[in-house]
Amino acid sequence: MTSRIDRIRPDAPALARRGPHPVGVQTHILGVPGPDDLPDRALTTEVWYPAAAGTAPGTAYDTLLRDGMTPVRYLGHACRDATPSTDPAPLVVLSHGYPGNRYLMAHLAEALAARGFVVAAPDHAGSTYDDQQDFAVTLVHRPLDQRGVIDAMAALPGPLGAVTDTDRVGVIGYSMGGYGALVLGGAGLSDAALTHDRAPRDGTLARHRAGAAQHRALADPRIRAILPIGPWGRNHGFWTAAGMAGLRVPMLLMAGTADEVSGGGAMRQIVAETTAVDRFLLSFEHAGHNAAAPVPAPDESWAHSDALGWPPFQHYADPVWDTLRMNNIAQHFACAFMGLHLQGDATMADYLAPGWAGFPPETARGLTLEHLRAGETF
Repeated sequence: MTSRIDRIRPDAPALARRGPHPVGVQTHILGVPGPDDLPDRALTTEVWYPAAAGTAPGTAYDTLLRDGMTPVRYLGHACRDATPSTDPAPLVVLSHGYPGNRYLMAHLAEALAARGFVVAAPDHAGSTYDDQQDFAVTLVHRPLDQRGVIDAMAALPGPLGAVTDTDRVGVIGYSMGGYGALVLGGAGLSDAALTHDRAPRDGTLARHRAGAAQHRALADPRIRAILPIGPWGRNHGFWTAAGMAGLRVPMLLMAGTADEVSGGGAMRQIVAETTAVDRFLLSFEHAGHNAAAPVPAPDESWAHSDALGWPPFQHYADPVWDTLRMNNIAQHFACAFMGLHLQGDATMADYLAPGWAGFPPETARGLTLEHLRAGETF
């Protein structure tokens, strides 16, 4: 069986419509050197990019279901190993949850590449369906992986490396990917995070504590914007208001108001507390933790899994919202936000202003978009 990850509903907002560029995709193994006492890591990374004119669409992504065992095939409109366009393109790092893999948000990667971005989505070692290690590994390594992918893409040889502009970078992260984006963007962790039940016992998480020299050194001026989706941690006290105030890059946060994993109220709290930056909160009313990010549940996921004890469908789907609708909305706002901050396209601000520009009539129901400028709070 196959599942398409590139469908566009007839009522999708404007920027979810296919962008002007054909899309290519390549797989790379990116080396991420371990700082200090941490090991080096090799991250299998899918890279989507604007392809040369005339590139024919269509490829398959062979991967695994949430159970880490069942093969699944996704179909998209990218072309495997296509020749890249020669125009410089800003980099977006696309970071999955725990567990997840590099294809979980492939719909978003293809949409961004079609609008002129290079998108690098790593398999975060220790955090994938078939390599799910202790949660502490993800807590320590996720921001480091994201920074390491930027560095590795900056050093990538060949035509794709030549057109990847790593001086203009955005980070999009789902759940633990959103946690990493917040830490990388300047929101240092609390003291309570270091003693949390799921924190490592060896003290390595202290490198991400607010005020730590290692956390200050993680700051990267190449990062122009972050887009966390249902970021985990604030509901478990991993930040204080002071730590959140350390965020130093513009943010658009997407989440469901009924997020049962990261906490719907915590999403609003994050936006209220990141007072040093301009930021948006896009809320999917009554949606849970699966809002916006995962691809539509493949047919193989509908059956009960003895390994998991539940149908993998629950990893992808929402009980209230249609996943494809949420995907299209996420694509629209991600293209607008990254277009504004990475491509310098001032017209993209219209899609972030009140009035739901780009939405067909009556199709913004169930959504709330709020904007706070630096210094403002709810």
